[in-house]
Amino acid sequence: MARRRLEDDGRLRSVPRADDPGEKRPRGGTDAGALVRRRHGAAALTAAAVLVAVPCRPLSPLAAQSSAVILATTTSTRDAGLLDSILPDFERASGYTVRVIAVGSGQALAMGKRGDADVVLSHAPEAERVLVDSGYYVRRRIVMHNEFLIVGPAADPAGLRGMSDPVAAMRRISEGHGPFVSRGDQSGTHLREQLLWKRAGFSTPPRNGWRATYLAWRDKLHVVPMVEGDTSLYNVYHVLELNPKNASRINVAGGRALADFLVAPETQRRIGEFGKGRFSQSLFVPDAGKEPSP
Repeated sequence: MARRRLEDDGRLRSVPRADDPGEKRPRGGTDAGALVRRRHGAAALTAAAVLVAVPCRPLSPLAAQSSAVILATTTSTRDAGLLDSILPDFERASGYTVRVIAVGSGQALAMGKRGDADVVLSHAPEAERVLVDSGYYVRRRIVMHNEFLIVGPAADPAGLRGMSDPVAAMRRISEGHGPFVSRGDQSGTHLREQLLWKRAGFSTPPRNGWRATYLAWRDKLHVVPMVEGDTSLYNVYHVLELNPKNASRINVAGGRALADFLVAPETQRRIGEFGKGRFSQSLFVPDAGKEPSP
């Protein structure tokens, strides 16, 4: 049995045991990103606006596969503090140690596809479906949702305040009423941004030198919500279990145990309560038992 470690380049590699010199080494990878939150942990799609990216915390060395579960997930679940709130209960009850790798959804799904994670928590429904249909994942269950926002400067140079249709808002931005700041990193937020551009009639986003990250702009921009509430801005999270036939090194039992925990009634109750003490409202809406997002 190989153990896995995180290399300096951010890739997870299999390290052969002394008694198994012939074991092959897997591929690996990582990424980073985060979301602006408001109601239900709302993420920011920013118009005359910004999409947030924050650096990931360093990872501690990975434990032996039999006792460790590697969870590849989005930065929003980690940065909101949700995982720190619920995972200790799973570890105490199961005996597993969870190693969280927080990256963009696209990178998290790619890690699972390569067998560099044991279970994936993602918010990129379209990309998830492709990988499930391709056989890389064998089970996909809805866990919760929050909400994306389109935000911008209080002066509202794009004239978006009060608009209820995010697609119409994207069209207004494309007409030159304000710059657009994109995540541009294939995260779940970026994929939703691309979907909104497509619905607005653009096969590729308009190019006006808009691409940047919030970290580069945060000292200059003061943003407020402009467009929110439309169902197309719902940000749905699914937990995905890997197909062991395509990733023979994964901890199948541990991944299944963590996936089951995330949709269990008590965990769902805690997800629904999370954030109320600090923000007087929940940051995530529990959805287990519902049909996965199309």
